[in-house]
Amino acid sequence: MIDWVQTLLRGRPRQRADLAWKTRQSAAQELWLVVVDASASTRRHQALSDAKGLLAQLFEDAYRQRARVAVMTASGQTAQWQVSGAKASSALNAWLQALGAGGGTPLLEALQEVAKWLEMRRKHYPQEQQRFLLLTDGRLKQWSGMPAIDCPGLLIDIERGPIRLGRSRQMATELNVDYQHIDGLEPV
Repeated sequence: MIDWVQTLLRGRPRQRADLAWKTRQSAAQELWLVVVDASASTRRHQALSDAKGLLAQLFEDAYRQRARVAVMTASGQTAQWQVSGAKASSALNAWLQALGAGGGTPLLEALQEVAKWLEMRRKHYPQEQQRFLLLTDGRLKQWSGMPAIDCPGLLIDIERGPIRLGRSRQMATELNVDYQHIDGLEPV
C-alpha cells in the first residue's frame, strides 16, 4: 500500500521508485483460551447458568476485539474442544445455549491437553498474546500435579451453596493463575 504522506513529502512522484510504501505492521493477535467445567455439580444453585451469562459477555468482547478463541468443555468422561483458535463468532452463542452439565469432571485431563496445545500453538504463533480462563466449582475427587499453563490466567470459581469445599482457590494457586469467585465479579 502506498504511503501518500511520505511520498508527497519527498516531492511530486514521477516514477514508481518515487513512491513510499507502507510497511504492514499488524498488532499481535490475541487468543482467549476458555475451559469450562460442565460436570453435574455445576448445575447446583444456578452456577453453570450464571457462568453461561459470563461466557456470553466474554464471547461478545472477543468478537469486538477481533480476538481468537479456543474453548474446551470438561464434562462426562472426556474433555472436548468446541473451538480451537478460531475468530470469535456468533456460532459460539448456539453452542453456549446448548451447553448443559452432567457426568464427571475430566478437568485434570482437559488442563493437561490445554497445556500441550498452548505449547504447540506458541511455536506456530510466537507473537500471539494468550490469555487463559477456567470456570470451575473445583469439585474434583482428587488431583495431583496440575500442569503449567504458561500464560496469564484467571480461575473463576462457580461453586455455590451452603457447603463449599473451596478447592478452586488451591487449584488457582497450583496453576499459577489469579482467582475470583463469580459472585465477586462486577456486572458490566
